[in-house]
Amino acid sequence: MTEQLARSADDGDVAEVARLLRRGAAVDGSSSDGRTALDLAAGRGHADVVRLLVEAGADLEQRAGEYEESTPLCLAAIRGHTEVVEVLLDAGAQLGAQGRLGYVPLVLAATAGADGYSETVDLLLDCGADINAVMKCRTALEWAVRFGQERMAHHLLSRGAVPSAEAMGTDCERAERRRAEKEPGTEPEKQA
Repeated sequence: MTEQLARSADDGDVAEVARLLRRGAAVDGSSSDGRTALDLAAGRGHADVVRLLVEAGADLEQRAGEYEESTPLCLAAIRGHTEVVEVLLDAGAQLGAQGRLGYVPLVLAATAGADGYSETVDLLLDCGADINAVMKCRTALEWAVRFGQERMAHHLLSRGAVPSAEAMGTDCERAERRRAEKEPGTEPEKQA
């Protein structure tokens, strides 16, 4: 039944997940590839399935992801699955660094994709996430600036992120490079 539960959760089949849980499927059982139903449903954005699994007692802090490096909340945050993030937070998922690698859900939501996921970022912040939390020695703002995500950097600043000297220096260097690209024959100035 564990394989069926994982497969149904991955597919977003709410009725089948409910049926399997009623029949006694282990809510946190791992499939042959080591993934649980919550892991798969959170990563796919199946909020109704996540809700069922959480109500059945799924471990919110379980290892998740292909290499068990993450958590269900981190998987949902990095993919911008705001509704799943909300279900997990309502159930008591923690906001700070988590998983084997110390991922910070806010940083993941802010820096994933081309522009980050501002709706997910806002939800995390509204639920108490620390806007200046550090992941791998950088805040969400510093990572956004480093990745050239100007829209997200402005969004984080508008939400109260504190700019660091590193973030400001990187931003100035990027602006200077863009100016030089627009004006042929102009060399970017070196920052001291």
